[in-house]
Amino acid sequence: MSYEPLHHKYRPQTFADLVGQQAIATTLSNALRQNKIAPAYLFTGPRGTGKTSSARIFAKSLNCLASSVPTDRPCGQCETCQSIAKGNSLDIIEIDAASNTGVDNIRELIERSQFAPVQCRYKVYIIDEVHMLSTAAFNALLKTLEEPPPQVVFILATTDPQKVLPTIISRCQRYDFRRIPLEAMFNHLQKIAKKENIAITDEALTLVAQIAQGGLRDAESLLDQLSLFDKEITAENVWDLVGAVPEKDLMELLEAIDSEKPESVIDKVRNIINRGREPLILLQNLASFYRDLLIAKTAPSRQDLVAITSLTWQQLCEFAKRWDSNLILAGQKHLRESEIQIKNTTQPRLWLEVTLLGLLPSVLTKPVTTESEYLSHYPKATPKPSPQPTPPTSQPKEKKTPHSHQIPQSQNADISNSNTEDVQDNLNHVWQKLIENIELDSTRSMVKTNCCLLAFNNEKASISINSKNKIIQKLIKNMSPQIEKAFSITVGYKVKIDFVEGETAEYLGDSAPKRRLPDKSTEKTPSLQSEDKANKVENSIEEMVKYFNGTVMKLTREFATEDVIEQEVPPHSSSVNREDGWNIPF
Repeated sequence: MSYEPLHHKYRPQTFADLVGQQAIATTLSNALRQNKIAPAYLFTGPRGTGKTSSARIFAKSLNCLASSVPTDRPCGQCETCQSIAKGNSLDIIEIDAASNTGVDNIRELIERSQFAPVQCRYKVYIIDEVHMLSTAAFNALLKTLEEPPPQVVFILATTDPQKVLPTIISRCQRYDFRRIPLEAMFNHLQKIAKKENIAITDEALTLVAQIAQGGLRDAESLLDQLSLFDKEITAENVWDLVGAVPEKDLMELLEAIDSEKPESVIDKVRNIINRGREPLILLQNLASFYRDLLIAKTAPSRQDLVAITSLTWQQLCEFAKRWDSNLILAGQKHLRESEIQIKNTTQPRLWLEVTLLGLLPSVLTKPVTTESEYLSHYPKATPKPSPQPTPPTSQPKEKKTPHSHQIPQSQNADISNSNTEDVQDNLNHVWQKLIENIELDSTRSMVKTNCCLLAFNNEKASISINSKNKIIQKLIKNMSPQIEKAFSITVGYKVKIDFVEGETAEYLGDSAPKRRLPDKSTEKTPSLQSEDKANKVENSIEEMVKYFNGTVMKLTREFATEDVIEQEVPPHSSSVNREDGWNIPF
């Protein structure tokens, strides 16, 4: 006879055999006794919790030949019970929705359901992984579920009920299968170990139940693998088989972190990885261990809330007295954020070591400055108080010299002091961040080219528009919602924007640089002024082309005389004649 795996050999045959699902077993048993059979049932829950087994038990109970009516205790010996257990009954149809997802499969099922049962009292359709059905298949099944043919029962099983249409769920009686409790699973595995003569310690058996995480089938499969050892099975054998990090190693790693010894942490990590553990598994196991440490800190009397051995729990409770809850939570957050990075990197071992060094209490408790905090720590530009009037004096006025417009030395010192540098650095930093946070490329280019930040006092910001072109100024002012939005992203709160026109607009604030007076020695001749105007027009055209993503089709220049007067352009004219000699076609 071929070998039968433990999870097949010890599959429950009656509702009394179900492990950890007493509420569901009681409800279905009462429905059978009272002969209140619903047309459709929905069994949901994690894998290995008894959904499909319960569906088969229910099918046996409906059709057991040992009773003339449905019973909650099928005999398991009659022909019907035997055929259902072997899976060859003509009236109990099991369908895997993962491989029969289409509407044609469901239509075929509906057509067959119209025929009367061949051997049994009820024809039962068990659709496993029903959430894999397509939307069209679900819709085709709706009417049949609501008004099925006589003596037909549908049992839908799924591990993901959120993907099942609400209209399907509303037509079924829903039963949620929970994860098997640790104690119930341990007792069940202990019975199997005794029957199969498997030598295993209680600590190892508890560890098997913990690793299964509430899935009885997973626990039975793992016990089946461990039974192949030719000696008594210990906890170390279990850890080696599943590839997880032993609790002892995690405890030693935690002690190394607490001792503030980076070299010890690195050594522990390398020893664990050299024994074949994956960096991501180590990180996940340590995150789970931090969770257990938090439970030990906040609820030291609730060992039932954790999945670790009694010895490790006692060690954790003693260790938890050294750390504050905030430190444990910060470490858990640090591990969670690092998990994604380690998953996506090509050097998981390197980043694991960096992550664990970041768990050292001296590093973890060091405050991290955020962008908003960084901006708020800079000195603010505040309005300068109005100067006091100087009383008149009887001293004769000094004769003006060629240096009469030079800024006095004391004022120059004020401008160049450290406060001025801090404020200006702050404004430049905010402005660069603001430019980066503008969403549209055209807006970003226009603002970056024609504007600068003059002052910012947390609630109000003054922005200078350097261009004298009225069209450019109007376009930038219309962009104020986008600029305000970028400001909110940069500093974390809403800021009001004011625009100051003119490229020589003064900086607002106490420590801003003073406006320079024009030097007559540098005044330009009319010809040079005309050339400057032409260059500015050309720059404005380039900015408008960049903003509108357009292309200049034609651009001509006409040299104007001194008597040229700007002419008014007719409404349908195709160009604008400017005073500086430029002819701009539209």
